[in-house]
Parts: sequence; C-alpha cells; structure tokens
Amino acid sequence: MFTRIFGKPKQEPNALSSLAKLHETLEMLEKKESLLLKKVSAEMDKAKEFARAKNKRAAITCLKRKRLLEQQVEQLGNFQLRIHDQMILIEGAKATTDTVDALRTGAAAMKAMQKATNIDDVDKTMDEINEQTQNMKEIQNALANPIGYDFDEDELEAELEELEELELEEQILDTETTYPVPPVHVPQVNQPNRRPLKKNSKEEDEFATLEKEMAI
Repeated sequence: MFTRIFGKPKQEPNALSSLAKLHETLEMLEKKESLLLKKVSAEMDKAKEFARAKNKRAAITCLKRKRLLEQQVEQLGNFQLRIHDQMILIEGAKATTDTVDALRTGAAAMKAMQKATNIDDVDKTMDEINEQTQNMKEIQNALANPIGYDFDEDELEAELEELEELELEEQILDTETTYPVPPVHVPQVNQPNRRPLKKNSKEEDEFATLEKEMAI
C-alpha cells in the first residue's frame, strides 16, 4: 500500500550503472559531434559555391553558420572531456571502495565491539562531503558560463579571400589538366631552309654546264 502511494524508494546509483550511463551519454555526444562536422563541411561547400558566383553576402553568411557549428563542436568536445574525467574518477572511486570493503571485512570484529562513534571518522566523512560539494559547485558554475557568439568581420573577410584564392588555384589546375600545353618545337639555329634534292633533268644539266663555261 505504501509503495502504491509513495512509489518505490529511489535507489542510489552504483558505480557500474553510473559508468554505463556515462558511456551512453558519451556515445550520444560523439554522434552529435559527427553530425555537426558534416554540417560544417556542407556550409563550407556552400560558401565555395557562392564565392564562385561572386555572391559575397551569401558566402559570408555560410561562413558565419560554419563558425557557429564549429563552436558547438568545440562545446561538445568539452562535454566529452568532462565525461571522460568523471568516468576516470568513478573508476578510481570504485577501486578505492573495493579496497575499503576488503579492509572493513578484516576489521568487522573490532567494529562490532566498538559502539562509540569515532570522531576521526566523522571528521573524515564531513571533509569528503565538503570537498564533493565544492567540486559540484565548481562544475555547475563551469557549465553555467555563457558561450559568446561574437564574429570578427575582418577575420571573415580574410577567410573569404583565402577561399577565393584557393578556388582560383583549383580552376587553374583544372584548366592545365584539361588542356595540356602543346610541346614547343625549338627551331634549328643557322639552318637555312632547303628544298629536298631532286634529280635534274637533261636540260637543267646542260644549262648548268653553260653557266660554268660563261664564268670561265
């Protein structure tokens, strides 16, 4: 009856379930990061197309969207790093807990006889609680920090110029590949043009002989 009214008591997460949840969240963030990277590539391709068409405004708009997507990718990378850190801490804490459990088993008989509360244990527990509370506050403050989305127009102009230069170089390379330069024929120096030799006719031989005689 009490269960139907108040519900089942909430169970505290153990190390294994926490690690499983962190792994699941990490995979989700990696998928989102992959999707955002594809969008970044798509915006870059659009910017190139608008740059070819000399549509400067549209190209810069694509570059702005690309910057926003890149900032989201960076943010997801930071989230993944924090999850990795948390997983390492949990794994270390679990190893510590297992070690403490083993030591507690050996000290069970002594604890059964010791009824009074040990002040050292209380101080240690309170120190751990205060430390975890402070760490949680720092994490919450870090996650609450706003992310700026300011754009430097000069940087965007410079990036657009670099994009146009790259496109021009690609066009030049494509032109050289499609239309190869014909081989250059170097003319022979001091080589007068000569007609191919042909056999003289009988009249030409006689005329040559006549010329020789006249020269004498």
